[in-house]
Amino acid sequence: MADKKWQDTSLFMNREMSWLEFNQRVLNEARDPKNPLLERAKFLSITLSNLDEFFMVRVAGVKDLIHEDSEKPDPAGLTPKEQFKQIAARIHVMMEDVYSVYHRILIPHLKREGFRLVTEHGLKDQDREYLGHLFETELYPVLTPMAVDPSRPFPLILNKSLNIALFLKDAEGERHFATVQSPSVLPRLVSLPSGSYILLEDVLTLFMGQLFPGHTVEKSAYYRITRSGDLSFQEEEATDLLKEMEKSLKQRRRGDAVRLEISRDAEEDLVKYLMDALELGKQDLYLCDGPVDLSFITRVSKVMPLEFLKKPDLIPQTPGDLLGKEDLYAAIREKDILLSHPYESFQPVVNFVEQAADDPKVLAIKQTLYRVSGNSPIVQALSRAADNGKQVTVLVEVKARFDEENNIQWAKKLEKAGCHVIYGLVGLKTHCKLTIVVRRDEDRIRRYVHMGTGNYNDVTARLYTDIGFFTCKEPIGADASALFNALTGYGDPPDMRKLTAAPLGLRKKFLSMIRREADHARAGRKAHIIAKMNSLLDPEVIQTLYEASGAGVQIELIVRGICTLRPGIPGVSENITVRSIVGWLLEHSRIFYFYNDGNEEYYLSSADWMTRNLDRRVELLFPIEDERLRERLWDMLDVYLSDTQKARLMASDGSYAKVDGRGRPVVNCQEYFYEEAVERAHAYQQENVEERVFIPLEAETEENEYKDQED
Repeated sequence: MADKKWQDTSLFMNREMSWLEFNQRVLNEARDPKNPLLERAKFLSITLSNLDEFFMVRVAGVKDLIHEDSEKPDPAGLTPKEQFKQIAARIHVMMEDVYSVYHRILIPHLKREGFRLVTEHGLKDQDREYLGHLFETELYPVLTPMAVDPSRPFPLILNKSLNIALFLKDAEGERHFATVQSPSVLPRLVSLPSGSYILLEDVLTLFMGQLFPGHTVEKSAYYRITRSGDLSFQEEEATDLLKEMEKSLKQRRRGDAVRLEISRDAEEDLVKYLMDALELGKQDLYLCDGPVDLSFITRVSKVMPLEFLKKPDLIPQTPGDLLGKEDLYAAIREKDILLSHPYESFQPVVNFVEQAADDPKVLAIKQTLYRVSGNSPIVQALSRAADNGKQVTVLVEVKARFDEENNIQWAKKLEKAGCHVIYGLVGLKTHCKLTIVVRRDEDRIRRYVHMGTGNYNDVTARLYTDIGFFTCKEPIGADASALFNALTGYGDPPDMRKLTAAPLGLRKKFLSMIRREADHARAGRKAHIIAKMNSLLDPEVIQTLYEASGAGVQIELIVRGICTLRPGIPGVSENITVRSIVGWLLEHSRIFYFYNDGNEEYYLSSADWMTRNLDRRVELLFPIEDERLRERLWDMLDVYLSDTQKARLMASDGSYAKVDGRGRPVVNCQEYFYEEAVERAHAYQQENVEERVFIPLEAETEENEYKDQED
């Protein structure tokens, strides 16, 4: 048990406020003049997309606790009511910042490039004539006016849909409320004959009277609501997990409203009507000083030739360990292989499964899937493998938040193709990234294993920084098989030699390694921990890090998002530094280094230092023992710690500031890694003209795929 002095609530940041500081760092990228203009627009859109999920999950959860009259404080000592008050205040300030970026940076700069966004007052006669025809032929048939009266109750407003609220007057002067949803199936940016653009909702408002004959539009306003996205059902009592999940997904569409966004110029009585109908309070109201929902800003490049205002597309390179290798399985037999995505192509991971599907020597394929793309080549290969008579077992996690529906569809298709499909485990999410290919080689049956820090998703593999690992070493293969058999059968896996899994032993493993460094420090020996992850908020891990810092361990943390540990507190965490890197790619890899009195240890993992990862999920921690790969990981960590462009250092009050780069080389870690991959591939191609390369994936990606998705 950790010393009680480390349990002082003043030593912890509130989780929600820490996440909001992360989102502010994303928004700050929209302000950074070093980023191309359309990249800045992308970061603004990501900020808002992140907030949507934050409201659907975190704010909804806090409000549920308030409704339950919970007074239980979080590790920072805040009750749910206190948390909600701070959250609302912080987001209201953030939204002012969002619209400041929109009005003062994006729109003026885009206008200079020829993009003009007009409202009704900026329309020319030819524009009005064109829009009248457009409304009559393409918009009117799609629209559905929804009146509210004693026989027609307030309708179910779709989550995150854009709507128009109206007060109408009939011939007798009676006032009525109505609402119209702006159709999401139509482009939001409407091109005009004059060369300008207008938003679809503004077009609808121009002709709204035609939807309500015999009525006059008295007042109108654009609005958007966010609903709770949490799914709740009793897993332990479910007789069919898949059916229960499908039922819960339907309930999500009817989740309680948790936020109302509405035009700042909306009349007060119209706002009050909506708030009463949605049962929302004053703190749930967000007035928008401009268009409601600014996500359209990322579509500008789709309607105008402005590619020069974007960052050039990253072209994933052939992984260095596979340059010149024609046989993937032979390459893995030769040596362990590390892949650094997206700088190095994800295609070898796809090839790993695709080749196994068609290889007559392959007997079985086993894989866990957490999030996959909408047109996943890996899932298609697994289906083909089953058709080819391989024994294919797939654990598809149907509880992966906001990917439940996609995963259910894939699970059904895999099952139909003849794969053995497990839909996840009751009470746990299977979050580890693991693939096993059992192959009859010339000398013996061998297990080829791939593990990684990120999902088997060919789309996000171009936007997230992750590390993959191939090996056919017998101890790891045996451990991987034991773990997979435990997932598909009954009972816990036997003691594993190389791998560590949650929820069985991962917490104990991390804590023991941290405490071991503290013991070395107390004995006067060098002690050093470097840990890179997405989030850090487990109280016991934080308390143990504080103890290690107090013992003299040098602790360097690279935490992209939530961090509830406070660094730099005298006598507590003066030996701990925390930096966050937010750049054009989403930092997603988890790397852990322990000096261990010179017997250095390097690990990769699917897990962050969060309670859910350590206690409520199936996660993997795997060692990197090849000296060549260990040196590569050290170099990567060194570059992350040397970044002077995208790194922000956390202060003890939870704020972040740019790294002081004076007198230091200019380092942007993401650009450095990409340039390194390009140079390595180019150098090889110069020496070997007839090289066979693994062709990079060219999947289409949407800007909002980069986001702090609940992982």
